[in-house]
Amino acid sequence: MTGTEQQTAAELGRAIEAGTLDPVTLAEDCLDRIAGHPAGPRIFARSTPDRALAEARAARDRARAGLRHGPLDGVPVSWKDLFDTAGVATEAGSALLAGRVPERDAESLRIATTRGTVCLGKTHMSELAFSGLGLNPVTATPPCVNDAGAVAGGSSSGAAASVAFGLAPAAVGSDTGGSVRVPAAWNDLVGLKTTSGRVSLSGVVPLAARFDTVGPLTRSVEDAALMLAALDGGRAPDLRGAPEPGRLRLARLTTLVEEDLREAPATAHDTALAALERAGVEIVPLEVPEIRTPLEDAGILYTTEAWATWGEAIEADPDAMYRPIRERFEAGRLPGGADYLRAVARMEAARAAWARATAGFDAVLCPTTPNLPPQVDRLMEEAEYYVTENLLTLRNTRVGNLMGGCAITLPTGTPSCGLSLMAPPMQEHRLLRVAAAVERVLR
Repeated sequence: MTGTEQQTAAELGRAIEAGTLDPVTLAEDCLDRIAGHPAGPRIFARSTPDRALAEARAARDRARAGLRHGPLDGVPVSWKDLFDTAGVATEAGSALLAGRVPERDAESLRIATTRGTVCLGKTHMSELAFSGLGLNPVTATPPCVNDAGAVAGGSSSGAAASVAFGLAPAAVGSDTGGSVRVPAAWNDLVGLKTTSGRVSLSGVVPLAARFDTVGPLTRSVEDAALMLAALDGGRAPDLRGAPEPGRLRLARLTTLVEEDLREAPATAHDTALAALERAGVEIVPLEVPEIRTPLEDAGILYTTEAWATWGEAIEADPDAMYRPIRERFEAGRLPGGADYLRAVARMEAARAAWARATAGFDAVLCPTTPNLPPQVDRLMEEAEYYVTENLLTLRNTRVGNLMGGCAITLPTGTPSCGLSLMAPPMQEHRLLRVAAAVERVLR
C-alpha cells in the first residue's frame, strides 16, 4: 500500500508528474482497498479492474514520456452507476435495468478518459436517482462515513462513500435536486452541482432532463475544479486568482432554508458564517420570497418529468421497485400538462426575481441540508418518516436546481454539516474561486 487513501486527487496527480508515484501502483492500491474494505460491496456495484489497469499502464507510459494529458492523468475515479460504461453493466440502482450493458461510454466518461483519468468502477445509488437519502434495499445502501448505521445521502451515495472511505480519490455523480451536494455534505466532502447543460448528459441514465446535471465529489475545491475540466473538456479555473476574504460580499439566504434546522446544522452554519466574518467577509442577510413558489411546485416539476421518463417501465414491473420510491414516481401521474406548464412559468418568474436579488453578491450561502443523515433502520421501519425526511433533506439543495444556477457544498468542520454557495448559471469558474477562498477560512 502507498498510503495515498487520504490524499487529494490533485496531490496524487502532482506525485505522478514528479515521478514519485506510479499510476499502476495507485490503481492497484485502490482496487485492493475496494475488494478488501468491509463496506466495499455496499459502496461499489462493480469495479472495473481490467479497464483500470489498462488505463493506468497507459498513464504510466505517458508520464515516463513527458506526455501527460492533464493534471489528473493517472488518477483513479469512481463513477455513479448511471453513467454508461462500454461493455459493463449500468443499472442505475434499479432492478428495472438489471443486466443493461451499454455499448459505449457516456460522453463525460469518454472526455474524462481522454484527460487520463482511470475508471475504477461503478458506485451504488438511490433507485433511478430519485431520493436524497441514499437508501436502496433493492441493491445496496452505502454507509455514512460519520455513522455506520446512517444513510450516506443520495442519490450519489456510493460516489460519496467511495471518496470518504478512501477507496477512490474522486468520484462523479449526478445532481437533479441535491444528489451530489447532499451526500458530499453528509460525508464531509466538496460537491459541485454544475449548471444544466454545462456537462454532457449523453449516455447518462435520465431522471428529469430539465434539472439533471453531472458533478464531482472530491476532497477539495482544487479537485472539484480539476474534475470539472476533466468532465467538460475545458480548462480548469486558476484558483490562484481566488479573492481575499476581505473582498468577498456574500448573501446569507434566510428565506425558507434556515427554517426547521436541526441543532447541529444550525450551529455549524452560524459557526461557519462567524468564521467568515472574522476573516473579513461581508455577509448580508437576504430574503427572496419568490423562491417559495417553485419549491412548493417541486412535486409537480420533478415528478411529472420523472413519470414521463419512467412511467411505462414502472407500470410494466411495479414490484421491482422499493415502494416509497415507486410511489414518488407515481405521484407524477396526477398533474396535467397545464399544471406542469403553469409551474414552469412560475419557476421562470422566480428565476428572474432571484437573478435580480442576488446580482450584487459573489455567492449566496445556505446550510446544505437542514438535517443530519437519518438511521437506516428507522427509514426502513417508518414509511412516513422516510417521506418527510427525504423532503426535508432536499429542501435547501433544490433552491440551486430550481433557480437554474451552479452550486457547491463545502465541509464546515462539523461532521455531516455542509455550507452551500450558489452562483448564476455557467459561473462555475467564478464560484470555484470564491469557494477556494471560503475553504481556506473554514479549514
